[in-house]
Amino acid sequence: MTDSEIQSAILDMGRRARAASYALVNLSTDQKNTILHAMADELLARQDAILAANALDLARAQENGLSKAMIDRLTLDPKRLQAIAAAVREVAALPDPVGELLAEWTRPNGLRIRKLRVPIGVIGIIFESRPNVTTDAASLCFKTGNATILRGGSEAIDSNRALAAALQAGGERAGLPADSIQLIPFTDRASVEHMARMDQYLDLIIPRGGKGLIEKVVATARMPVIKHYDGVCHVYVHADADLDMAVDIIANSKCQKPGVCNALETVLVHHDLAPVFYPLLGARLAAAGVELRGDDTARAHLGVPATAAREEDWRTEYLDLILSIKTVSGLGEAIAHINAHGSHHTDSIVTRDPAAAARFQHEVDSAVVLHNASTRFNDGGEFGFGAEIGISTDKLHARGPMGLAELCSYKYLVDGSGQLRA
Repeated sequence: MTDSEIQSAILDMGRRARAASYALVNLSTDQKNTILHAMADELLARQDAILAANALDLARAQENGLSKAMIDRLTLDPKRLQAIAAAVREVAALPDPVGELLAEWTRPNGLRIRKLRVPIGVIGIIFESRPNVTTDAASLCFKTGNATILRGGSEAIDSNRALAAALQAGGERAGLPADSIQLIPFTDRASVEHMARMDQYLDLIIPRGGKGLIEKVVATARMPVIKHYDGVCHVYVHADADLDMAVDIIANSKCQKPGVCNALETVLVHHDLAPVFYPLLGARLAAAGVELRGDDTARAHLGVPATAAREEDWRTEYLDLILSIKTVSGLGEAIAHINAHGSHHTDSIVTRDPAAAARFQHEVDSAVVLHNASTRFNDGGEFGFGAEIGISTDKLHARGPMGLAELCSYKYLVDGSGQLRA
């Protein structure tokens, strides 16, 4: 396709999505939930077609030499498709935030003012690799009354087409307005740029993927963008920490799933603990196959091989079984290091001192700050949101795990009885 043809197609999708968004606001919660269950049913009814489409993506991935981890992300099978359908039903079971009364008051002149939660309108989602994002994003946006334009990566294009077609077809039979869920059917990179400039139709854009993709969207977007670049997450082991707890938290934060944004990348340890704590930590992480990069004090006490940490290690998101370790003089230095080198994503302190925990949580400038818990808990499901559209390190309008409420805006309804302003 030529660039002008891509632009024309994207604009047409935007126009249709805007029309759908106006129809979506009239759906009741019961209607939306019925539609979501119909979508889940259709996903299972089209299992053979969806898995056949996925096989095309997997064959192409093998030919292109994609990594085993990437191929695993792409792979669908009956069990995973069942899980995808179940996730759509779980969204139906979540409370509907649309129409929630956030505040109300009456002015001295008699005006009654209500602040209500409402859909954002049309949301663009740009994502890479994982086909389940298609259904997760579409169902969450729909539950909140938003029309959605999805742009997936080339690796999963056939799977994404099949999934999006099932959602739209199943939903329409149950009353879903046409064009509420649209997938850009081609993978030309120009589509990202045209989508990001379509502020007359898109109210919000959410990029999910590598830093390069996110930077490109941010550089060109004319509408608000919600995103996070990196997950450089820390655990600080305070002087008054339970050392066994600290080792467990660090191991879980790093090893439970190292290739995700809320996995641990840097450990900070109070210098008084070095002789006793580092041998415990070194033995545990070496047994788990973690490559260690430490400062001089850490390397002297870990008791296992560790390379010398470089300055860039303190701000690197490894997404692998690699961990940097730094010794600090105390709480103040730990906080300063995190604020200077972290990514404002997820950070944790291990301590029995409530005052130290309170100061750490107050002064660390991150979306989620934990006390005596693994960084892996920065997750919409773990927070009780049921699902999430992503994790934001922005401060406007959403921060941290984004659930249904974060896919809404609000508006004011004002009722009068003929009041005139003097």
